[in-house]
Amino acid sequence: MNAFDPAVLRPRLPSPLVPVADERFARHGVRLLLKRDDLIHPDLPGNKWRKLAPNLRAAAGRTVLTFGGAYSNHLRATAAAGRLLGFPTVGVVRGDELAGKPLNASLAACAADGMRLHFVDRATYRRTSEPEVLAALLERFGEPEGCWVVPEGGSNALAAQGCTELGRELRGETDVAAVACGTGGTLAGLAAGLGGGARALGIPVLNGGFLGERTGALQKEAFGGPAGDWSLDERFHFGGYARVPPTLDAFAQDFEARHGLPVERLYVAKMLYGLVALVGEGAFPPGTTVAAVITGRPQSAASR
Repeated sequence: MNAFDPAVLRPRLPSPLVPVADERFARHGVRLLLKRDDLIHPDLPGNKWRKLAPNLRAAAGRTVLTFGGAYSNHLRATAAAGRLLGFPTVGVVRGDELAGKPLNASLAACAADGMRLHFVDRATYRRTSEPEVLAALLERFGEPEGCWVVPEGGSNALAAQGCTELGRELRGETDVAAVACGTGGTLAGLAAGLGGGARALGIPVLNGGFLGERTGALQKEAFGGPAGDWSLDERFHFGGYARVPPTLDAFAQDFEARHGLPVERLYVAKMLYGLVALVGEGAFPPGTTVAAVITGRPQSAASR
């Protein structure tokens, strides 16, 4: 098994920063930039690369055991990394009702990349951070040299530290850097790396109001305490994760037509929708530059 070697995967870093002309922003005197993190790597795009890279270095070729739902982009990226770099992967999947059923396209891709899938009931899944539950999983799947455990969504202290580079790439380029949030790791690192009086804006894609506390806890783990200027606007989750009502889908289709950008629906569309709503509300003073971090792309736009 190989230790993690960034040169093998040849990431495109820094990712492109592209200005776009959008009259919905221009009429308010706001400049829009797209931070194309979706172009970092065809199999590990966006924040998946930035969060996984430091964890894979730490894993050093050991089995990586991680967690996610049936449509988890994080599971797909971890499985792809395992295939590309030659280390074993285990995905603990929320929902034992899925066991024995045909795999959806996302989980089928994980399996094709060699990930061992283990389905657990939802009550057990909520307890996977508890020592006894995690110990049972490690006993079941641990290799002789042990497993490296990565939490759901890939967000831990190492991931937040990896995402500081995203903030550094945007220093001096923007006043506001907006990112869709699932587990808080990208926002925690982005804000820490941004500096220069700019602020990070997180648009949660899940309801529940837990991301503020989670992001703060990640910053404490990664940096010893609060780092950078960040805030959340929790109005644009559209009912929760994987909820894509017709209004959001129509918005995404329109954005694609305007700018020729394939818009990922579960994260990116909600962030872009939120920005258009905020600029319409006058949330950004004239002269503001806003950078929208494109953290992923539709699965249909993947290279394989």
